Amino acid sequence: MAKFGEGDKRWIVAERPDGTNVHNWHWAETNCLEWSRTFFNNSFTNVAVGDGDATVTIKKVEKLDGEAYVNVRKGKVIPGYEISVRLAWEGEARDADGKVLKRVDGAVEIPYISDENAGEDPEIRVSVKENGELGIKLMEVMLKKGKVVVLEKVRVWVESMAKGGPVKDELEAKKVAVPHKNNNNNNNNSSNGDNNVKKEEVKKNEGKKGFKVISLIEKFNCRARDLFEILMDENRWRGFTQSNARISKEVGGEFSIFDGSVTGKNLELDEGKLIVQGWRFGSWPDGIESMVRIVFEEPEDGVTVVKLTHSDVPEEDRYGNATVVENTERGWRDLIFQRIRTAFGFGI
Repeated sequence: MAKFGEGDKRWIVAERPDGTNVHNWHWAETNCLEWSRTFFNNSFTNVAVGDGDATVTIKKVEKLDGEAYVNVRKGKVIPGYEISVRLAWEGEARDADGKVLKRVDGAVEIPYISDENAGEDPEIRVSVKENGELGIKLMEVMLKKGKVVVLEKVRVWVESMAKGGPVKDELEAKKVAVPHKNNNNNNNNSSNGDNNVKKEEVKKNEGKKGFKVISLIEKFNCRARDLFEILMDENRWRGFTQSNARISKEVGGEFSIFDGSVTGKNLELDEGKLIVQGWRFGSWPDGIESMVRIVFEEPEDGVTVVKLTHSDVPEEDRYGNATVVENTERGWRDLIFQRIRTAFGFGI
């Protein structure tokens, strides 16, 4: 993620004495860090998340560090952020008469919220200062009930950033003003009909607009059959990704990897030679499915060349983030292929 203020000067619009960034033709960059601090402070001040004999309350935001900004060009919002958040919580354990038996303090750490993982829930770490029986019980309440609340509010912030953060109202006002230009003819209705047709075509992945193809060639120091088996084995997936995986080895069978963030179906399998699958990320718009084709070649003993083609990858996710293609390609390189080399010693 580029740092705030380090964008290409040719595309960042400076303040002008004669007006604003007309039609948002150039990049307009807005720092959203203080806005984000206000957002989180409003969301996590004295929020009760437990009841009964064990009550837990998120008291405040202790710390929010990192960067958050939005770039806008021609009305298109591209958010960028990498932040960490620390929350303070308090718990009370009471007896049947309502008498306080124990009061403890704890923390909730969200070490990494990034635009690169906008469609995934961030890691949540809960700790308590008192490790006794009641302290552990209250921490479990925070984990069970408080984590749900925290993730929900983080999702709201992510969606708000995708819509422009602090400049959302300004963008919405501009959108409202645009339609009046077409009120003098019937082209508006016609174009709306065309747009609906185009949306249906996009959902069926029939058109190329809005989609990209990722092509990679990777080499491994192993037999093609060994690499094929690793990619089709859920236990090995769990090992090298450190995440949950469920993978069918049958054509037509379904799979779920990266804790359910990616799901799909096996379309064609040829052991040691070919894997063809339908892939879908949970953060993509509804109805969108991509195609993964992995060809295995073994030009010499002990050396395998993998040719990956990942087609119909949408340019934007459901939140409006335009980093899907970049993040998907990085995921193949860093989270799959490179981790396989490291975990199984297949490096070239």
